[in-house]
Amino acid sequence: MQPEVLAVGETMMLVAPAFAEPLESAADFRLDPGGAEANVASHLAALGRPAAWAGLVGDDALGRRLLRQLAERGVDTRWVRTDPDAPTGVYFKDPGRAVQYFRRGSAASRMDAGYAATLPVERVRLLHLSGITPALSDACDAMVDALFARAKAAGVPVSFDVNHRAALWPSTDVAARRLRELAARADLVFVGLDEAAALWGSTLGVAVRTPDDVRALLPEPIVLVVKDGAVGATEYSVAGVAHVAALEVELVEAVGAGDAFAAGYLVARLDGAPPHARLRAGHERAALVLADTADFPRRTPDSTTHPRG
Repeated sequence: MQPEVLAVGETMMLVAPAFAEPLESAADFRLDPGGAEANVASHLAALGRPAAWAGLVGDDALGRRLLRQLAERGVDTRWVRTDPDAPTGVYFKDPGRAVQYFRRGSAASRMDAGYAATLPVERVRLLHLSGITPALSDACDAMVDALFARAKAAGVPVSFDVNHRAALWPSTDVAARRLRELAARADLVFVGLDEAAALWGSTLGVAVRTPDDVRALLPEPIVLVVKDGAVGATEYSVAGVAHVAALEVELVEAVGAGDAFAAGYLVARLDGAPPHARLRAGHERAALVLADTADFPRRTPDSTTHPRG
């Protein structure tokens, strides 16, 4: 079976306390795959959509483990490649406090345009990328350009999550220019309101206080989804403007919720659901992650019904 969605990017091994307690004192831990694009693919698969994740992992125990676990989630990993000369990255969650990454020199940072040429971009309905990948290395940045070019040539829509990670970029100015450029090339863009304010408000010297301000900065994408935490999410498209308030959730850990939102939204969009239903589906999927310490909860519903009216 061919995947409907291809997500390309970095995946690491996530180490997180099994319960909502500090990393320093926790006794029980979970080891699971984690990374924006693999998270999206995992949620898509859980919601019944054929999805593939592609990237590089090390020829090590962690790389083999994460591939096995992604396959167990139903994610197609046939285009993943193993690098014998670089390790699989690792990151640690300290619930409600911080996330620590150990990714420098990882296999994922060695993805390049040559690797992009091996991927089945022309055979999917949607290509999903994030702003993390171009920040990993010059080679990864070139790969993102190559993927955008192939998708455009094939008429395949690109979904792009801005996902600004300040620590990966040499400066906010560099990140702002590059991520603005990539977002403008995408068909569908996800971005947080606070993220947009920090990224573009300061560098462009304009006020970014509302979703409308973000749309003014990003008029190019056919669809723009602006997320505003506990307030809700707003979609801009040819259908107009739609807003759906966030669900009330007892927050355990926010990291990974954006990926879940994107997946829920994308499934509803692929199903032909209208704007409000798409946003609602995103919130429903994000709520599962907000209430868990993992990026992808082990106990999740097998499917979600998306109203079409």
